[in-house]
Amino acid sequence: MQIQFLGATGTVTGSKYLVTAGRTNILIDCGLFQGYKQLRLRNWAHLPVTPSTIDAVVLTHAHLDHSGYIPLLVKNGFRGKIYCSEATYDLCKILLPDSGHLLEEEAAYADRHGFSKHKPALPLYTQDDAVRSLQFVAPVKFDERFVPGDGLHARLVHGGHILGAGILTLDDGAATITFSGDLGRLHDPVMLPPAHIERSDYLVVESTYGNRRHDPADPMLVLGNTIRETVARGGIVVIPSFAVGRAQELMYYIHLLKESGAIPRLLPVYLNSPMAVDATVLYRKHRSDHRLDVEQCSAMCQAAKIVNSVEESIALNQQRMPMVIIAASGMATGGRVLHHLKAFASNPRNTILFAGYQAGGTRGAAMVAGAEAVKIHGEYVPVRAQVVQIENLSAHADGEEILDWLSHFQSPPRKTFITHGEPDAADTLRKSIEERLHWQCEVPEYLSTAELS
Repeated sequence: MQIQFLGATGTVTGSKYLVTAGRTNILIDCGLFQGYKQLRLRNWAHLPVTPSTIDAVVLTHAHLDHSGYIPLLVKNGFRGKIYCSEATYDLCKILLPDSGHLLEEEAAYADRHGFSKHKPALPLYTQDDAVRSLQFVAPVKFDERFVPGDGLHARLVHGGHILGAGILTLDDGAATITFSGDLGRLHDPVMLPPAHIERSDYLVVESTYGNRRHDPADPMLVLGNTIRETVARGGIVVIPSFAVGRAQELMYYIHLLKESGAIPRLLPVYLNSPMAVDATVLYRKHRSDHRLDVEQCSAMCQAAKIVNSVEESIALNQQRMPMVIIAASGMATGGRVLHHLKAFASNPRNTILFAGYQAGGTRGAAMVAGAEAVKIHGEYVPVRAQVVQIENLSAHADGEEILDWLSHFQSPPRKTFITHGEPDAADTLRKSIEERLHWQCEVPEYLSTAELS
């Protein structure tokens, strides 16, 4: 086997790994690059491998930095099967068409307001492209072997990161390689912990938080304090949130905070993300993928008022009474939250609360770093609201949790490739693994290859 790293090197986005076994080409994950412009431009460049020569795709989970390139791959000639867990398929049916719709909306908005350098502004792909790509998806069950290509066997086990997230192992009969995907937390209140892997000849492991430990403080308390303090000064809390995973965890915490009296029971809470609404329903369907029982699922689903129409979304921006708005996207890269930021970021009574990792080059990262203004829809919006980040709400394992997961290997892999992290995070995890576990590690470069003998 051979592996080529087509993404998630030096960054936490664009996850793509091409595994070649004999004449079979398998793409592990198929994500979009996000963040810095030089990374986003890779989405528009020709893929280093011709899509029609790829025999199959296997997804570890549904987040767009792992799945969002699929419509373009199909549009450009891919005709194989796309394997993923059943919950990942259900989420992709929501996420991918929504992504295409947003791309079309952004292109149309750029045209109307004249801030695109291209005439006309074109989307990377359309909603129709995304819908067509879904016909190639072949869902598989956790813990059951499947055959993604000639001479290759594969298995997905629970990864714990979001609903449907998996850890993938490929076996060509001579060697095995395991992809961690995005590893979940050991004690996440909603998701199951990542399954243990005991043996693999090679390993590709994520390193998003490879250089730090999550704050041991209870994130629910920090969330409650932030909401309570903002309400006390008559402000509005805007929470940019990932529609899958983070939005549901936030709603579950808000339910618990109201039940305990930590925040006012009558405080209006809005979920302004059609995609997040649809994703929340799937927690009832895939109960074996998480910890919540039927009653807890129902409470989570009812913790916020659903904002369905564009008109309702616009109306929220006219309100001045205290409330909480949860809206996608989590790093403020697009979606309805941008309109809320334009409406509320300039008022010092308000709070912009980021619940999780903010990749370099995103508006979220800029605001957390103290930017006095951020550019939205071609114009600069002043940031005078309080900006708060709760990093330990992350669905990613931190450095110590990754090492704990690695400690369950009964024998070390021949080589461990460290990806899906900013340079410092990836290199810090490399040093930790080498010093504490004495494994052979490598932080691969973009487009580099490695032989898996």
